[in-house]
Amino acid sequence: MQLRYAFRLYPDAAQQAALARAFGCARVVFNDVVRAREDARKAGQPFPTAGQLSRKLITEAKQTAERSWLGEVCAVVLQQSLRDAEKAYRNFFASLKGTRRGPKVGAPRLKSRKDTRQSIRFTCNARWSITDSGRLSLPKIGAVKVKWSRTLPAAPTSVTVIKDAVGRFFASFVIDTDPAADQARMPETDRIIGIDLGLTHFAVLSDGTKIDSPRFLRRAEKKLRKTQRELSRKQKGSRNRAKARLKVARAHAKVADARREFHHQLSTKLISENQGIAVEDLSVAGLARTKLAKSVHDAGWSSFVNMLEYKAARYGRTLVRIGRFTPTSQTCSTCGAVDGPKPLGVREWTCTACGTVHDRDTNAAINIKTAAGLAVSACGAPIRPGAIPAQREEAGSHGLPAGNRAA
Repeated sequence: MQLRYAFRLYPDAAQQAALARAFGCARVVFNDVVRAREDARKAGQPFPTAGQLSRKLITEAKQTAERSWLGEVCAVVLQQSLRDAEKAYRNFFASLKGTRRGPKVGAPRLKSRKDTRQSIRFTCNARWSITDSGRLSLPKIGAVKVKWSRTLPAAPTSVTVIKDAVGRFFASFVIDTDPAADQARMPETDRIIGIDLGLTHFAVLSDGTKIDSPRFLRRAEKKLRKTQRELSRKQKGSRNRAKARLKVARAHAKVADARREFHHQLSTKLISENQGIAVEDLSVAGLARTKLAKSVHDAGWSSFVNMLEYKAARYGRTLVRIGRFTPTSQTCSTCGAVDGPKPLGVREWTCTACGTVHDRDTNAAINIKTAAGLAVSACGAPIRPGAIPAQREEAGSHGLPAGNRAA
């Protein structure tokens, strides 16, 4: 299984200039590929192959006066940018044919030099390395200082350098993990849990535990309004507007980082303590079109469930998603009688069949656990999802046993 480990980078002024050149050259190659494909489409000609594009837009372009500066950056960065464009076209055509899962994707568009997020990728062919002093040595950039929060569990296969909207630099390493070693890290348990996700409480477990919703966005709304108001009053194109934009970006990044860390800590805690986990397959896109949209996005249910999914696959746990139309809030968890729909304001109700008084959320979590059938399948035949792409892990412990974490 592939995972991403992200660490903060602190390049000096010269290294930041070299990274800016690399970002720009990668962007130019990507845009050249998109233009070449678009010109071929308009002329009714077959699309040029990746080899033809590489020779024309990289190898031959370096020999011209207009693109001679492409030779100032690592060639692997340019090749990876070309491959990114090819992958974007493959995803677009697969989406048109209906063979690609997920929402429809459009045709690749030109990248702008004003994009707030930029990235370049180095594979093993680029001969990058981690020095004995703990710096990340990148070709034609230099040895960049890294803030290590833990050691890498294996030799990385590639590294992606990312500059986010706030101007922070990150190194994202792709690691091939060992499933046997990962499962050995997890304590043995036979516990099974059902999770009901909500807004009043972020999660209610079938054992009665209630986890409060942090509401990171709601708590930061006052500061966000102030920074956004200051940005709207600045003249477009001015330096003061650029400074105000950074303030807004920092405020949003702080909210996103806090939410991601909360999801990581909670998901790892649940995975380490339970062998089987059942969750409801919520329609987040549908709920985001209601009057509860801001609160739904603030909770970040999809991100949390995705973390549960790949961590369950990594550590040998079982995760089951039940259908969103299962009447978990209408069914009595004691006798199984369906008592009908209830308004959201009803938090407790009494079963008309057996007279049991239920907490709405706890009862729903118990029904989610029952509907998943984990009592039979969790210990005997673990359920495995399909291939999972490399996920980003923030630098931090996330509640795992300490072991050899510190760098």
